[in-house]
Amino acid sequence: MKLKIYIILLVLPLLFLHVSPSSSQPMERPWRKGSPCWRASELNLSLEQRRQLESIQQVFLRDTQRIRAELFSKRIEFRELLTNPNIKIEMVRSKYLEIGGLQSKLEERAVEYLIQVRALLTEEQIKNWCPEEEFALFRRMRHGPALLSP
Repeated sequence: MKLKIYIILLVLPLLFLHVSPSSSQPMERPWRKGSPCWRASELNLSLEQRRQLESIQQVFLRDTQRIRAELFSKRIEFRELLTNPNIKIEMVRSKYLEIGGLQSKLEERAVEYLIQVRALLTEEQIKNWCPEEEFALFRRMRHGPALLSP
């Protein structure tokens, strides 16, 4: 079992190398009918803005890699606790609180990332930017909250 966890922890960072989703179609803002908006990387960025965005993305991914790996590991542990009939409910609740704390840390870092991206955009670019398209976490906000993301 430990070997599986180590393999997963080695492969996990590869899943997060690309911050943005692969679709390059603009979404429509529900609060502004007919007005398309884009991810930051799809805006008409200057060369310097592109460099800064790549740097911000790399720092974010590096800084959150440990949290994502730990979150993944805690979710596996949580599942094992839930499926073990000999485990006390308090242990399940405790593990869930650990997961919530890690998710909160990850969300805080994501908000800081978005603030940094916003700071490098011009006013016109900000008007066409959809921050909720930058992360799955924020895309979910359009559709409502989820208890545990897969």
